[in-house]
Amino acid sequence: MRQMIKPLASMTAFARSSGVAQGCRFAIEIKTVNARGLDIRLRVAQGLDDLEHQVRKRISDRLNRGAVNFSLNLTNENAQTEVTVNEQALGTALDAIDTLSGRIEADRPRLDGILALKGVLEVKEAELTDVAKEELKQVILSEVDVALDDLLEGRRLEGAQLLDVIVDRLNEIEQLTKDAEENPSRSRESILARLKDQVEALASADSSLSEDRLHQEALVLATKADIREELDRLTAHVQAARKLIKQGGPVGRKLDFLAQEFNREANTLCSKSNNVELTAIGLDLKAAIDQLREQIQNIE
Repeated sequence: MRQMIKPLASMTAFARSSGVAQGCRFAIEIKTVNARGLDIRLRVAQGLDDLEHQVRKRISDRLNRGAVNFSLNLTNENAQTEVTVNEQALGTALDAIDTLSGRIEADRPRLDGILALKGVLEVKEAELTDVAKEELKQVILSEVDVALDDLLEGRRLEGAQLLDVIVDRLNEIEQLTKDAEENPSRSRESILARLKDQVEALASADSSLSEDRLHQEALVLATKADIREELDRLTAHVQAARKLIKQGGPVGRKLDFLAQEFNREANTLCSKSNNVELTAIGLDLKAAIDQLREQIQNIE
């Protein structure tokens, strides 16, 4: 039966990829964690800002949920340095020298002194040609796909581990539901005995109650004590969860909704219980459901 279950994916994973192209070495890192939807945050190397749209699309095409942190670092290992004169800054400096030369007796500054003024000389790395930059981008995008492949595989592997825990918790919930179903306190005789005691307590507390009123009160007490609907819904929720698991894919939100429904039924069962053993079963149900939901919240 387990072989028929399609894989689930976790929202938590990490992947790294790197490469060299056009004399540039780059490194890509992608990290994903839990989130209600798909939240993509990108940080790319300066000069490659136009890659953001393509990277974002690649991520959104392959992931459905999770907070995604993507980083791209780039080092130009063969970068040549270009030194240029900022004509505007130089002109401002020369104008200042001419203005002050008539007011202050001093030797005119040497050329090396002028060029040492902040902003006169600008030093920067020579940029890649458009053709080289485009080739670099294509190599980077190819490695982004590689990193995403690794990320998805990591999410699937963790999803397989989560699946084992989720199936175990569903089995536990199913068994506890059966235990509640078979609990002696739910037998016809036990229910009738409790109702008799409760009706007698009502009658002794208020002797003015008519037989019809006592009958009505007995029906109310019987309805409040009946957990048939809760047991039926718990069984139905287990079946629905198993169906979603077999369906596979991004079913985390639906499973989380079911976990909330599980918890609601368990709370009602505990509130209706007037038997110590049945209450203990209800508390065990709540614990198993909490563990189930904790794992489900990691599912995509």
